[in-house]
Amino acid sequence: MKNKISVIGAGSWGTTLAIILARKGLDVRLCSVFREHNLRMQEEKENHDFLQGAKFPPALAVAETIEEALSSDIIVIAIPVKYIRSALGPVKKLKIDLRKKVFVSISKGIEAKSLKRVSQIIVEELGNVNVAVLSGPNIAKEVLAGVPSTAVIASKNKKTAAYLQTVFTTESFRVYTHDDITGVELAGALKNVVAIACGIADGMGFGTNTKAALLTRGLVEITRLGKKMGAQAQTFWGVSGLGDLATTCFSPHSRNRFVGEEIGKGKKIEDILSRMEMVAEGLETVKSAYLLSKKLKIDMPIACEVYNVIYRHKPATKAVHDLMQRTLKAEGVD
Repeated sequence: MKNKISVIGAGSWGTTLAIILARKGLDVRLCSVFREHNLRMQEEKENHDFLQGAKFPPALAVAETIEEALSSDIIVIAIPVKYIRSALGPVKKLKIDLRKKVFVSISKGIEAKSLKRVSQIIVEELGNVNVAVLSGPNIAKEVLAGVPSTAVIASKNKKTAAYLQTVFTTESFRVYTHDDITGVELAGALKNVVAIACGIADGMGFGTNTKAALLTRGLVEITRLGKKMGAQAQTFWGVSGLGDLATTCFSPHSRNRFVGEEIGKGKKIEDILSRMEMVAEGLETVKSAYLLSKKLKIDMPIACEVYNVIYRHKPATKAVHDLMQRTLKAEGVD
């Protein structure tokens, strides 16, 4: 518990995690990928850009560079997925022994170009390092406020998972362990696709019936894909699966649900994104889910229709009609 922790990526969730760990009394460093942002946070003692009003505890320092942040023993990766390679690429040139460090991904997404999960990207960029994944139904503002919350830490190494469980657990943030890294990562990424679908339904003025249908059938789709990719089916019904899915589909603070809602109201995606400061990871994941469904020949009608609405400009009313008029079938989860 005396080990130093660095959080690389200073969005709302990365900053929240750094704050709650520092409140616990741990030695924590927060590091944005932008040096100017780090200098502002050092001066203001808060992350005014993404978590305004949340003052940093005394135990939370701000590193000026990624190289400085890498001196810690536990490295939390909180960078949006599409920027992880460019951020970690230069690390290979640094003379730092990464073999004794633990890298913990809290980024949720699938790289659209390679269709790789974040843990796979980290290993590709940094070598055969020890990687774990922290994921769950975690709205940053609620965790920061001390609202009772849960998460899962997944690692192939049981000792690593058990150790990280003790590091990240606080009085109001309870962490479970898991050995299914693939399932935990896929669940955390793919639930954003379903959340966008639920947001579209909200924007169109539909009710709870519609959202319940999208959530349950969406869960079937992502479980189906997960199993094909080597994940355990039961993972998708746990904290990092159903738990995260329900939170993201219903929370008014969910960025992905919000994007869907604006689309459902008829607004253009370019206009929606121009008004958002934070990244909605689900937009990239929609591409990945669509491409994976085609590559692996997995039936994912909801994900495919979300892709059609966003990237092929299909009217949402037509997408809903086509989903409802699909061939009748028995309910199944396979």
